[in-house]
Amino acid sequence: MAKHSEVKTNVMRILEQAKIVYTAHEYEHGKDAVDGVTVARMTGQDPARVFKTLVARGKTGGIYVFSIPVAAELDLKKSAKAVGEKAIELVHVKELLALTGYVRGGCSPVGMKKPYPTVLHATADSLPTVMVSAGKIGYQVELAPKDLLSLVHATTADVIVD
Repeated sequence: MAKHSEVKTNVMRILEQAKIVYTAHEYEHGKDAVDGVTVARMTGQDPARVFKTLVARGKTGGIYVFSIPVAAELDLKKSAKAVGEKAIELVHVKELLALTGYVRGGCSPVGMKKPYPTVLHATADSLPTVMVSAGKIGYQVELAPKDLLSLVHATTADVIVD
């Protein structure tokens, strides 16, 4: 069901500049974002391999990025521990564009305005590929988790609710 998109997003350009192999996926959408499980279904993917990107702020004011499977919920305590904070909270949707350069539903761990500490859920290590937003609603990129980890200087940890 993968389609090679004629649209090139900044995420796709960054991956190409880094010589990272990826597959572009496109899905139908309206003006608003759809949930990640729906994106997985629309692209014919297992929701365990499709990762959503969440942005949080720590007690110290630091910004952190978490990419987790779309059907999972971020565990704030585990996430805080993973980044060395006492506590974290998700940033408000209104702050997302200013912090990352992305809108809700099109937020990618690749190509943010600033390089924030990034954590992928630990299951990424055992998957051949993961899918993340291509930086625009309606577009996803599928790539090897090791390439994503290397590109965004991410770590892995168990950061989801059991």
